Amino acid sequence: MRARLPLILGLAAAVALLPHASAQADPQPTIAQAKAKLEKLNRQADALVDRYNAANEKWKKAKRQYAEVNRDYNKRLIRVEQLKRQLVAMAVNTYQVGGFEPLSLAYTPTPDAMLSGLATLDQIARERAIRLEEYQSAMAGLKQRRNEKKRLYEEAAKRRAELAEEKKKVERLIAEQTRLLRRLQAYNPGDPNSPGKVYTGPASGNARIALQFAYRQIGKPYRYGGTGPNAWDCSGLVQAAWAAAGVRLPRTSYEQWAWGANRRVPLDQLQPGDLVWKNGYSHVGLYAGNGKVVHAPRTGDVVKEVSLAEYRPTGAVRP
Repeated sequence: MRARLPLILGLAAAVALLPHASAQADPQPTIAQAKAKLEKLNRQADALVDRYNAANEKWKKAKRQYAEVNRDYNKRLIRVEQLKRQLVAMAVNTYQVGGFEPLSLAYTPTPDAMLSGLATLDQIARERAIRLEEYQSAMAGLKQRRNEKKRLYEEAAKRRAELAEEKKKVERLIAEQTRLLRRLQAYNPGDPNSPGKVYTGPASGNARIALQFAYRQIGKPYRYGGTGPNAWDCSGLVQAAWAAAGVRLPRTSYEQWAWGANRRVPLDQLQPGDLVWKNGYSHVGLYAGNGKVVHAPRTGDVVKEVSLAEYRPTGAVRP
């Protein structure tokens, strides 16, 4: 019995040192912790979505430029082929058609006829020189266009690859954000066919038109990269609202902030229709007047009207 006592005591000590599953399990976050994490994710998602939108716009621009250059390339190629055929035709007419061969001029019956033949050859030579110059100029332009086309194509491919990486990051954040929202029972899928609401605020003129458009989108879901008509992100909603009033804004919230560099207004002088930012200018909405803001908030939410105090703006621009 004494021989077994040290062994039993050793086993007991070892068991005591083993981790207990219940003691080591990660505790479930509290509602307050989950909301804090959600707010952090919202800020990260806003910034990523804006970079995604900016990369997408650059890619689309590069793609348009590529198409334009490609069309011009094909047109120039046709022109070059035409010039080639004209040069060949001139060469055939000059050296093969009777009466225009250089040796035949020596046997012309009169000096006038000889001079006439020389003039004809000189005219053909000038025409050939002009055509050749056009051909060479077209070839130089063609080469330059081809180089430009290649550069734009490579830029578009690079932008698209960057876009794909940004998209993956956004999608991972969105998935985590959605899980949190569902856990908090705060996920709102929205209604893509929502009739919205009637704007009854104090705006007038173009600002009223923009806000009437924005209020008709209330209830529709937020979707990153969304430009309507059934889902929106923050800058897509603002851009479309002011486009309805005939004002063209850039696509992303950062670009819209830069666009308004000479149009910024103090937050204590807001007027209906002003663009209002928060979260370090990665999120934008529209001031509706009477202390209200209409915006597309985040994944799992819908276009809505909120108080200016809840929105907590950091900057404003007047279109």
